[in-house]
Amino acid sequence: QLQLVESGGGLVQPGGSLRLSCAASGFTLDYYAIGWFRQAPGKEREGVSAISSSDGSTYYADSVKGRFTISRDNAKNTVYLQMNNLKPEDTAVYYCATATTWYSNPTRPADFGSWGQGTQVTVSS
Repeated sequence: QLQLVESGGGLVQPGGSLRLSCAASGFTLDYYAIGWFRQAPGKEREGVSAISSSDGSTYYADSVKGRFTISRDNAKNTVYLQMNNLKPEDTAVYYCATATTWYSNPTRPADFGSWGQGTQVTVSS
């Protein structure tokens, strides 16, 4: 069974940090670009960050640039999203997803296939 599982979410104070993990089972992530998306209540799902399968190209939304870092460890079949200096507006459910193509603007959910179940991130004092 092909599955993506996100973990690492939680409650953190503004300015704090979290590291999200996206682990794959049943298939290898090596050949896929991976995107991180988030969805806040009442809002559309938005692309936050992505990493290519080949040359390590990365994408960051303007809202997270300089604060979030995406990385992948193919040996562990896992992609990470390090989130620093978190803000209340980062509160959302975070999802990872796979894509077979690297897009120059990897923000469209429709371009991504397999999705995890999501992990809640809440930034609040």
